[in-house]
Amino acid sequence: MTLNPWRLRLLADLATYGTVRAVAQRGTMSPSAVSQQLATLERETRTALLERTGRRVRLTAAGVLLAGRAREILAAMDAAEAELRGFADEPVGTVTLAAFQSAVHALAEPAIADLAVRHPDVTVVLLELEPHDSMPALRRGDVDVIVTTADFAGTELDPAIDLVPIAADSIVLVLPVGHPLAGQESVRLELCADARWTFDVAGSYMSALATRLCREAGFEPAVICRFNNYMLALRHVEKGGSVTMLPSLAVDPRYQVVTRPLDPPMTRRITAAVRRSPAPRPEVTAVLTALRSS
Repeated sequence: MTLNPWRLRLLADLATYGTVRAVAQRGTMSPSAVSQQLATLERETRTALLERTGRRVRLTAAGVLLAGRAREILAAMDAAEAELRGFADEPVGTVTLAAFQSAVHALAEPAIADLAVRHPDVTVVLLELEPHDSMPALRRGDVDVIVTTADFAGTELDPAIDLVPIAADSIVLVLPVGHPLAGQESVRLELCADARWTFDVAGSYMSALATRLCREAGFEPAVICRFNNYMLALRHVEKGGSVTMLPSLAVDPRYQVVTRPLDPPMTRRITAAVRRSPAPRPEVTAVLTALRSS
């Protein structure tokens, strides 16, 4: 019996994503092609790995077992490839980097520009993912490195994940020019109890943080807008429609707004995260080094 690593990866993906269609979309294949490859894997192993119920499939006990072993085999192959690449003078390869919106321009793009000079054989594929999406993507293996915040629920200590501190970023109150609180050096949030607020989309890190800070200040915020784009939030504040809270990195100087520190101050810790490996890939290490220097 010879196990094909590509088919093992399809089986492991099926265990992770749950449907043949999802596996096909991830691998840029047709669902029928994925089904054919999984059927071939069953013939190769002489074992029923899937149970078919109508148009859906689920793993048998043997399928679950092999999917788990497949992950171990594929991880060992990745480690071997990384060790071999380590003999090269220069890092080589492609790294998928995910960063939250405000870190794309402030941290990820400068790091990629630095890499292009220092390590031209490293290609970085950059994705925008917020913390509530990027950590699950890292654990699934969809991305290699993420820029996230250590304050987000989901970055708790995990023996499979390494966190690398990058920077600290203060949370600021963003006000229209001429707002009565714009003249203060810092602002206590209870003074904004009657304000109309713009928040990030529900479930996001900034939405949860801003809601918590307002409630700790003794009021329920009157949220009139929710945007998943900081530029839209800044434009709404600029026009006098609302106030908001944003990370300092997210405040684009092109918008005519006033920012003030919170009292007491609030700072988020920005970190990079990677899957722990006995043999780190040189190209991933190069990306981490560039992020720390950006």
